[in-house]
Parts: sequence; structure tokens; C-alpha cells
Amino acid sequence: MDFFTESFHTALDLIAARDPDVVSAVTVSIVVSLWSTLFAALAGIPAGVALGVSEFPGKRWAVTLLNTLMALPTVVVGLFVYSIISRQGPLGGMGLLFTPSAMVIGQTVLAVPIMANFTLSAIKGADPRIIPTALTLGAGPFASVRRLVIELRFGIMAAVIAGFGRVIAEVGVAMMLGGNIRGYTRTMTTAIAMETGKGEFALGLALGLILMTVALIVNLFLNFLQQR
Repeated sequence: MDFFTESFHTALDLIAARDPDVVSAVTVSIVVSLWSTLFAALAGIPAGVALGVSEFPGKRWAVTLLNTLMALPTVVVGLFVYSIISRQGPLGGMGLLFTPSAMVIGQTVLAVPIMANFTLSAIKGADPRIIPTALTLGAGPFASVRRLVIELRFGIMAAVIAGFGRVIAEVGVAMMLGGNIRGYTRTMTTAIAMETGKGEFALGLALGLILMTVALIVNLFLNFLQQR
């Protein structure tokens, strides 16, 4: 117990002193996660809406595939993206490997199925009369779907939050594609794993506290918007 208490106090001191390693890892984590969430939302939300409002042969298989992709192992995603952006891959000449851009690509792939599935679930739980009513009142197909999205904005917002939570807590893709380079691609999660393994429990605990704080702030923001 004394070990944990001492480590906790040291962690608070590191946070208060703005330790460079802590600040760097937090900055990289937040920036990469925000870009990944943005790109995943631009792809996942329209995909979930399209799947939810349309009927086509094989839709059940498409939904099953989407559910399967939600449980996609991070190391598989890392391996797939690595094979594309490595020097021997088709995009090897772009020099993306071991950069924040590579981490954004991998984390976007992870978050897209989550956002699409949450959006699809929100549409399934919506009043089925929204689109027919909008069409009856003279709205076109696009405007009717837009009205549906507005009605389900809190469910879609939850999809974005879930995607953000997925990517900011990610370790495998960040390690494989970013390389855990100090001051460049080292994130909070990869730093926690490395520092704890080195015996630097206080630094890992400091980053863990910040990670939990970021998650709390994001969820409080969502609750605030829902109350408004």
C-alpha cells in the first residue's frame, strides 16, 4: 500500500510539474485521436445511415460483417496497414510508417465499424414514421434522411464518443504503426505499457490518471449536450 501511495503522490507531482514526457505523450494521444475520430466519423456515420435506411439483398450479411468488424483485433489492423505503408508495400514510397499519420490511418480503420454500428443501432431504434412523414410533407429523399439524422443526433453523438474512446485507449496499432518514438509517436497508452515494464510505475500512473480524466471530460461534455 505504501508503494502505491508513494507512486500516486509522485504521479501527481509529475502532472503538476508538466513533465516533458507526460506532456508529449498526452499531446500526441489527443491530436492523433481527434484526427482519427474525425476521419472515422466522416466514413462511419454515412455508412451506418445508408445501411439503416436502405433495403437491399444481402443486407443481413452486411450487418453481420459490420458486427464482426467491431471485434477486429488491433494487431490484425496494425498488420494490415503495416503491409500497405511499409517500404515493400504499395504506399511505401510515401514514408508513412512510424509517423503520426500511420497511427491515424490505423485508428481510423478501428473506429469506423464502431461508429457505423452505433449509428445503425440508433436508426433501428428510431420512430419508423420519421422518413415517411417527411416525404408526405414534401421533403425529398435527401432531406428526409437529413431530418432523421437530426432527430437521432444524440445517438450519433454517442457513436462519435464511442469511437473516440476506442482510439484514445488503443495500444497495438499505435505501437506497430507509430513505433513508440519518444516525443513523436509515443502516446499515453504506449508510454504506460513501456514505463510500467521498465519499473517506472509513477510515470505510468500519471499518464493513466490523465487518460481517465480525458475520458471523463469527454463523457461529461456528451451529457452536457444531451441536457441542453
